Amino acid sequence: MDTDRTAGSGGPHCLVTGASGYIGGRLVPELLKAGHRVRCLARTPGKLRDHPWAGTAEVVKGDVTDADSVAAALRGIDVAYYLVHALGTGSGFEETDRRAARTFAEQARAAGVRRIVYLGGLTPRGVPERELSPHLRSRAEVGRILLDAPVPATVLRAAVVIGSGSASFEMLRYLTERLPVMVTPSWVRTPVQPIGVRDVLRYLVGSATMPDDVNRAFDIGGPDVLTYREMMRRYAAVAGLRRRLIVPVPVLTPGLSSHWVGLVTPVPASIARPLTESLRHEVVCREHDIAGYVPDSPGHPLPFDESVALALRRVREAQVATRWSSAGLPGAPSDPLPTDPDWAGGSLYVDERQRTVEASRQALWKVIEGIGGENGWYSFPLAWAVRGRLDRFVGGVGLRRGRRDAERLRAGDSLDFWRVEEIEPGCLLRLRAEMRLPGLAWLEMYAEDDDEGRVRYRQRALFHPRGLLGHAYWWSVSPFHALVFGGMARNITRAAAEEPARGSDPRDERARESASPGSGS
Repeated sequence: MDTDRTAGSGGPHCLVTGASGYIGGRLVPELLKAGHRVRCLARTPGKLRDHPWAGTAEVVKGDVTDADSVAAALRGIDVAYYLVHALGTGSGFEETDRRAARTFAEQARAAGVRRIVYLGGLTPRGVPERELSPHLRSRAEVGRILLDAPVPATVLRAAVVIGSGSASFEMLRYLTERLPVMVTPSWVRTPVQPIGVRDVLRYLVGSATMPDDVNRAFDIGGPDVLTYREMMRRYAAVAGLRRRLIVPVPVLTPGLSSHWVGLVTPVPASIARPLTESLRHEVVCREHDIAGYVPDSPGHPLPFDESVALALRRVREAQVATRWSSAGLPGAPSDPLPTDPDWAGGSLYVDERQRTVEASRQALWKVIEGIGGENGWYSFPLAWAVRGRLDRFVGGVGLRRGRRDAERLRAGDSLDFWRVEEIEPGCLLRLRAEMRLPGLAWLEMYAEDDDEGRVRYRQRALFHPRGLLGHAYWWSVSPFHALVFGGMARNITRAAAEEPARGSDPRDERARESASPGSGS
């Protein structure tokens, strides 16, 4: 018998792919709470290091498209959770999904894995697969590949997931809150069966202990079947908003709808499109057989109104564990920082500024870590707003992703059109740009002491151009750097001077922080 499978706790040894994503990041602590051992497969393990469960779960580097790294990650594993998709990587994402699923299934068989668990999308009844959106079609195909493989599989199929930070919830929330009167696409009349994220996690965890002879798909949903229009009106009621006036019109295609959603909500058109396309057809559960293997406790599945109320409470209390933007942007660069030893070399432009701060390092760090989102960028607001709008216009994420937490950041967090690449509490915040650029860009902010023992703020913007267009881009925007980056340095140091000093070093404070695993809504 494999010693890896029997050592330690009595629960199954689980592999979670997609642990940096919305569902995966919440599933890991639930599996740990259930007494299971957990290993995570991540392309960039550093993105997981600041999660509260990071010291309890094993993290290994790899990619589901690479057979060798998948084989190594699956060694000694009982249950493998497949929670990844190639959506957004380009027109060939369906082939990438197909190849990755086959690789995963083959390596799971070779490793002796007992079960694969996959979360897919609920497909409409009676609609030929060729008429489905590419997003739903690919998810359905991945489910079939895993079910046809030698390893028994559990395929869970969900429609709209309601939980703090989910793309579906953010879309619903911002559309309803920002538009008291709205002209909407005809798909707002389509019946759907939403499900709370707590129930999704409950079914995922329960699937780990299914009998070995179970190899099938299960529809999962909440107790309510609603149109999107009804969902918006019920959201407004739960949130204490006035009744919304919703006028559906037939002229908004899924493509136009996605741009409309991208204009009003933080969800960019590239992510909004598969969400809106999946709402063209009725997506309602055809069975609830999952309850035979994962029994429903009293009050579960959660009603829609209760799921919304729980999600809103998490948002208002700033306790959102993961967001739709938690996963790395598909196709986003992961090249080394141009000052790292393994950098390949080439042109590098740097804008560096530093200022002495009449404040403590703790006060300065509080301002640095609180940057972005509702707090803004301590610079020329119009310039940032225009840059964000231009980015969304060309299909980028823009500035509306905001922050997961109003005060705290962790490695891997999305922050408007940046992502936290490195954070050393009290010392360094390094952001990597995920906006559309002809090159690679980073922004670094340091809180440090100078040679005379005074507190110093140091800021570096780095740009590695790609081709002539990249060089032209840098020189075209460099005249504005004094306004944008210079203003940022001045305003951050000014804000720090106005910030009451903390009584403890943020490095010590962060080290003391801990959070127990638990369901997130």
